[in-house]
Amino acid sequence: MHCPFCGTHDTKVTDSRLVAEGDQVRRRRQCVACGERFTTYETAELVMPRVIKGDGTREDFNEAKLRAGMLRALEKRPVSAEAIEAAVERIRQTLRARGEREINARIIGEEVMSALKRLDQIAFIRFASVYRRFQDIDEFRAEIDRLSQEPGAPHDTPNS
Repeated sequence: MHCPFCGTHDTKVTDSRLVAEGDQVRRRRQCVACGERFTTYETAELVMPRVIKGDGTREDFNEAKLRAGMLRALEKRPVSAEAIEAAVERIRQTLRARGEREINARIIGEEVMSALKRLDQIAFIRFASVYRRFQDIDEFRAEIDRLSQEPGAPHDTPNS
């Protein structure tokens, strides 16, 4: 790190501590040449992969677009904002953990459908109907049947 006062590249760290809930490191430094002290902050730069769209074009990952698609499917459904944000963060972490520089938009869509399936089955069907471009009611029925056959799927039980 060069000194902002004299430009020398020889500085020493005199104190380090975590700040911003552990997301940053604050370092107090002192220039070996002029003795001036200054503070630096270090933050990890987490780069998301670029998205390869269906038509082959590439664009930067857009978290707002991801959230908007999920919110559209979850409109007027009983799912908390915290649960939605947690799902968005899990998707981001999953995509980042793949370690790829580029990722197909299809993979992101599948991750969203998986998250929605856990959050709310109606939202899942809404999203899937648009994402998979259902053409008729039979495709809706087939997806609902698949959903109801999965282990852990809620089933109607008669009231006693």
